[in-house]
Parts: sequence; structure tokens; C-alpha cells
Amino acid sequence: MSRSTPNMLAFAQRLIAYEGNGNKRSGTNAPAAFGGVVEKLRGPLAALAGVSGFRSLLSRALALANGEVHWLRAVHIKADGSLECPAEMAQLDKEEIANGEVVLIAYLLGLLVTFIGEALTLRLLQDAWPGKYLNDFDSS
Repeated sequence: MSRSTPNMLAFAQRLIAYEGNGNKRSGTNAPAAFGGVVEKLRGPLAALAGVSGFRSLLSRALALANGEVHWLRAVHIKADGSLECPAEMAQLDKEEIANGEVVLIAYLLGLLVTFIGEALTLRLLQDAWPGKYLNDFDSS
């Protein structure tokens, strides 16, 4: 996977919108939406692949996203699989932050489709966002 696909980018934007991207997360300068989708997926994916498996998948997605969004190199993954955002994120504008998260989520979704298939990925997303219309998920 050399670049995130337009379909994955669009779907990632939609998931981020479901998480409500206008709030601030306590204790950080990062918007609440940054990492919100990852956080919501962490539990089900850790149950599926274990915490180490989830961290490996997220680490690979982050490495791929770094090629498109350079400031993501400063984001780290904690031992529990949550994201640690650097204080420097406060200096980035909202569009840069939003773009970084979209690209990261698009790569994470792409890796999920690669490893567990589109049907299981869709099922996982439907479980994480019940009541949301996600049946138009298209990984191509």
C-alpha cells in the first residue's frame, strides 16, 4: 500500500465525523477526534488480535501515514495501544490535524481489509458504530 486510497480516505473522514471532532480532549492540546476512531477500534481489535497485535497493526498504519503526513512521526503508541500526541500538535492548524488523522485511519482500515477481509472489517465497524450507516464501505 503506497498511498491511502480515496475510498478509504472518505470513509475515514466519515468515521471521524461520527466521533464529533469539535471537542477538546482533557489533558492534551489535541482535538478530541484525534485518536477517537483509533480509541473506539482499540477494544474490538485487541479482543480479535490481542493488544500486541493491535499495536503492531496501528504501528504499521502510523509508519505508512508518516510518508504522507510528516508531523505524525511525533505521535507514539503507548503500551496499551492508545496514541500519545505531542505537545507540538497545539501549533498545528485544525486542517493539518484532521488530515493526519484521516490518513492514519485510512491506512489502518486498509490494513484491516488486507488482513481480515472486507466483510469482517465492516462487521467490526458496525459493532463499533451501531446505528450508523456503514454498508457502503468500499475498500477498492
